[in-house]
Amino acid sequence: MPILHKIKAYLYDNVLTKDNPNDYIARTVSERPLTVQQICEAAVNRGGADVSASAMAHATELFLKEMAYQLCDGYSVNTGYFTASTTIRGVFDSPSETFNKDKHSIIFQFNQGEKLRAEIPNIEVNILGIADASTVILQVKDVKSGSVNDLLTPGRNLRISGSKLKVAGDDPAVGIFFTDTVSQASTQVEVSDIVTNNPSELMVVIPALPAGTYQLKVVTQFSGSMMLKEPRTALLDKVLTVQ
Repeated sequence: MPILHKIKAYLYDNVLTKDNPNDYIARTVSERPLTVQQICEAAVNRGGADVSASAMAHATELFLKEMAYQLCDGYSVNTGYFTASTTIRGVFDSPSETFNKDKHSIIFQFNQGEKLRAEIPNIEVNILGIADASTVILQVKDVKSGSVNDLLTPGRNLRISGSKLKVAGDDPAVGIFFTDTVSQASTQVEVSDIVTNNPSELMVVIPALPAGTYQLKVVTQFSGSMMLKEPRTALLDKVLTVQ
């Protein structure tokens, strides 16, 4: 079977398995995220689609809007390329307990479908070696919802795992920030809300962020044996959502 696609990746120390110091995880070299419009334009220019990019984008937005509506009514969705369903998180302490938004949460769960899985044999993975020993965010977990690299619950804890993340240094740029992907406004985590401050793990209280999508950024002068003259920045390559 011909190889149609290529993915590049670097290896990082697996900080999640503390009992084995010699294992690594691969992290893809992130390309820029694509919008619906950009995908539709590629379908026309590369894929030879027989409709205009604007018409395809309009139809796609209508489909996604209706899919969201049906998911909110409890239906599951199977497009062939992915499945989606509505899930309730949290513990109910008795049969008579009702849903409590302060204790329970609703999330939408997406998983790869058969048509997408069928493309995997067409992908070649090129491991570029061990990444430079720099500051990196590998994973975040919203403690309240249990969501990984997805949801944020303001006022509750977020566990940030990675390498050389310890927030240290006197440069004014040092800190942990959530940047709104639309307005680009940044909200800094207060120093008193950094509960755990270790090189491989941070635990912070999520600020009172309004609903929206955010990028997480950690800026630090920590390097291990000495402090850096200039701060170093780590960005999570996933967009986080406050519902």
